[in-house]
Amino acid sequence: MSDEETEDVLAFHEMGLDDRLLKSISNLGWSQPTAIQEKAIPLVLEGKDVLAKARTGSGKTAAFAIPIIQKILSTKQTTSRQCVKALVLTPTKELCSQAGQKILELTSCCSKEVKCVDISPSASLPSQRPMLMEMPDIVVGTPTRVIAHIQAGNLSLKDTLEMIVIDEADLVFSFGYEQDIQRLIGFLPKIYQAILTSATLSTDVRSLKMMVLHNAVILKLDESSLPEPSQLIQYHLKCEEADKFALICALLKLRLVRGKTILFVNTVDRCYKLKLFLDQFGVSACVLNSELPMNSRCHIVSQFNDGLYDYIVASDENLLYDPKQTPQDRKKKHKDKEYSISRGVDFHNVSNIINFDFPPTVQAYIHRVGRTARGDNQGTALSFVSVKEMPLLKQVEDKLSEASGETDSVFKPYQFRMEEIEGFRYRAKDAMRAVTKVAIREARLKEIKKELLNSQKLKSYFEDNPRDLQLLRHDKSLHTVKGQQHLKHIPDYLVPPTLKKMGAGGYKRARPIHKKMPSKGQMKYKKRKADPLKSFEFAGLSGPKRKKKK
Repeated sequence: MSDEETEDVLAFHEMGLDDRLLKSISNLGWSQPTAIQEKAIPLVLEGKDVLAKARTGSGKTAAFAIPIIQKILSTKQTTSRQCVKALVLTPTKELCSQAGQKILELTSCCSKEVKCVDISPSASLPSQRPMLMEMPDIVVGTPTRVIAHIQAGNLSLKDTLEMIVIDEADLVFSFGYEQDIQRLIGFLPKIYQAILTSATLSTDVRSLKMMVLHNAVILKLDESSLPEPSQLIQYHLKCEEADKFALICALLKLRLVRGKTILFVNTVDRCYKLKLFLDQFGVSACVLNSELPMNSRCHIVSQFNDGLYDYIVASDENLLYDPKQTPQDRKKKHKDKEYSISRGVDFHNVSNIINFDFPPTVQAYIHRVGRTARGDNQGTALSFVSVKEMPLLKQVEDKLSEASGETDSVFKPYQFRMEEIEGFRYRAKDAMRAVTKVAIREARLKEIKKELLNSQKLKSYFEDNPRDLQLLRHDKSLHTVKGQQHLKHIPDYLVPPTLKKMGAGGYKRARPIHKKMPSKGQMKYKKRKADPLKSFEFAGLSGPKRKKKK
């Protein structure tokens, strides 16, 4: 960046922010605002309605959180009345947790003056009532949850609300919140400031803009929906549907994919199918889907960000919902409709995104791939594409090329010789024979029962013993299929010749394990020792027998 460009950037201390807020920003290590923050913060401080469109990972949350906190701090200088002044709506519980956490970090130096509450967790309404009775300045939640509290008499916005934010606005209607938003507007005052943030400007966003915003300023930054090719490399690998499992096995076992990785599939069944398949090859991975409890999902994301896991198998089945489908129809599926792992969730330092199943829409692809290459970090996206998925690839390719203004394809072909992994195909077929529909169903039930136990019955215990919570792992084998030990080790003859030539930088050959077998005499002695009628020794039920002192 040149000196002239650096001088043109509006710094945080030049925006007229409170010193306490500036200190919190400094504690987070933010030296300069991002492009969307530089444009949006002054406009929100001026009291204007804003529709901000910016790609994922560009700092949209802070773009609305900073001016909201600043306006509340300014109001507190003239009045001491405690009331709800700002409402932040997001489509999923994960995004609510993320937004609430970011607001708490930004108010770390003024926590007594500005209070924030997240009401999205699946707790009973009466249990959350005491938090709302304290009149927090900022309330974070999903539209359905906010309406439930308003109807229960726990929350009143008619007389005090000044600002409303709808984050990830392009997801609101697809999650069935259109009627909820219309009902919620009836509980708001006639005059309020509204802010919408979105990664795309879809027809749903435009409809939401007409419902909520008034004479809004539209911020559409001159940037593509995804990072530049120098920061994000996008590959595609054309293969048969049956070869996807052999491919993922070869990529992971031969260490061709390194770093923290998210593997996306389209359904919950596929999620567990891939998990059970990887278990047989000794590859530990977490499962993340809408059937798991909210607390477990947030804990998995938190541990993944802390570096406890390398692989997450995530299902993005909500993207397959029909937008016209009613929330009542979706509830019949016993899944959490306020869930999406690809939309806006802030995963830290993700090196790779693998689309095991190609996403069904362009927006889904953008949001999935947006989990990597966030901020200034590098990232890689690899998409497996079967014959049936070729039209979807073409659709995404055309849309991204049109957005970037380039004639060349944004996708690079992943150079991989399928004939060199023929041995992995046979092993993959052996492993897949054990992954039956019954095994998948049992795995789903076992995982849900385990996570419900961790999420509910042990919640109070983990609050008192936070260290034990860190030991709770979510990537353990489900043991619903019979393990085959030989699959966990890759013999030298399966390693492709090309990879062998890479030497130390590629695959490392495993040393053979020579286990010394006991002799016949040793076996006979052990058998006699174990028989109490022959050895006249009995250890008893309390432990090993102690020798009597002479």
